[in-house]
Amino acid sequence: MKGTGGLSRRIIRSMVSLALGTTVLTVMGSYAFYTLWFFLSPSSFPGPDGGSWFPTPLEWGWMALTALLALALAVSSALGLARRILVPLNSVAESLRQVAQGDLSVRASTDDHSLGEAARLVRDFNAMAERLERMERERQFWNAAIAHELRTPVTVLRGRLQGLTEGVFEPAPALFRSLLTQVEGLGRLIEDLRLVGLAENGRLEVQRELTDLSKEVAAVVQAFEPSLAEGGFSLSCLLETRPVPCDPVRIRQALLALLENALHHATPGPLRIQVRNEHGRCHLLVEDSGPGVPEVLSRQIFEAFQRGEPHGRGSGLGLAVVQAIARVHGGDVTCGPSTLGGTAFDLYWPA
Repeated sequence: MKGTGGLSRRIIRSMVSLALGTTVLTVMGSYAFYTLWFFLSPSSFPGPDGGSWFPTPLEWGWMALTALLALALAVSSALGLARRILVPLNSVAESLRQVAQGDLSVRASTDDHSLGEAARLVRDFNAMAERLERMERERQFWNAAIAHELRTPVTVLRGRLQGLTEGVFEPAPALFRSLLTQVEGLGRLIEDLRLVGLAENGRLEVQRELTDLSKEVAAVVQAFEPSLAEGGFSLSCLLETRPVPCDPVRIRQALLALLENALHHATPGPLRIQVRNEHGRCHLLVEDSGPGVPEVLSRQIFEAFQRGEPHGRGSGLGLAVVQAIARVHGGDVTCGPSTLGGTAFDLYWPA
């Protein structure tokens, strides 16, 4: 590489010039010292004892040998220094070219002899490349997941509308309600995608106000309890009435997502909602009676498009929405065992 060779040569030239300059300065400095001594105090100057003031051939040879040794040491040091600098730089440069060509799996390499700054450059480049590769994988996963989630309702809508057009289906209120349900599902999916995207970009906003959560929970329960009862769930509520700062619309949205998650994945049976304040935090808990979430899965269940079952119902965005809402409130959401024997989702934020 031309640039690399030029840098290596410049390092060698600099070290050689430094060594040669140091040698010449040492020799000339010695002569300057003795010359100044002679002119300032000739009586105390030892003198050449009638000899010549110029160096003898032996002295010339010694100075030449000293200069050659200094130059050899300078070249050796320059080569070592150039290697310690250029090996990691070459690796990063080559890796950058491969990244520019689309290979995000490439990593730069270094060795134990590299300078600290060069080794740090390699580590920073590898961290950047790893992040780019992870983002690309996530982008591909999101594209596939979104296409999968949109395909089912769009296919249903297309088939039924085509059936209406061709006279296969008779127009009826039940059919229109079914079509409306598919459209509403698409609307919820798009809204969930928008919310998760805003949260990841740090642009999700909330309108905080002092809110009586018991009333907000009661409103959600009133709207959703028929669906839960139809699914075999018996709902109970333990609610504190102390006002807390939050965005009531977003909290209702999070609670609705937790209840939908229970409806789709929990075993029919007791279902409990709690609102309580502890240690300066407001907690909104939803507990079910089974089957529970494995500990390994509980660490990733809040990621978008993650499901507890390989072919589970739902879009896989509900718990990601809950986490986004919790974090924009300055809190978080956890998944753990419930006293009812199933799973407890604890959404909390500063009170």
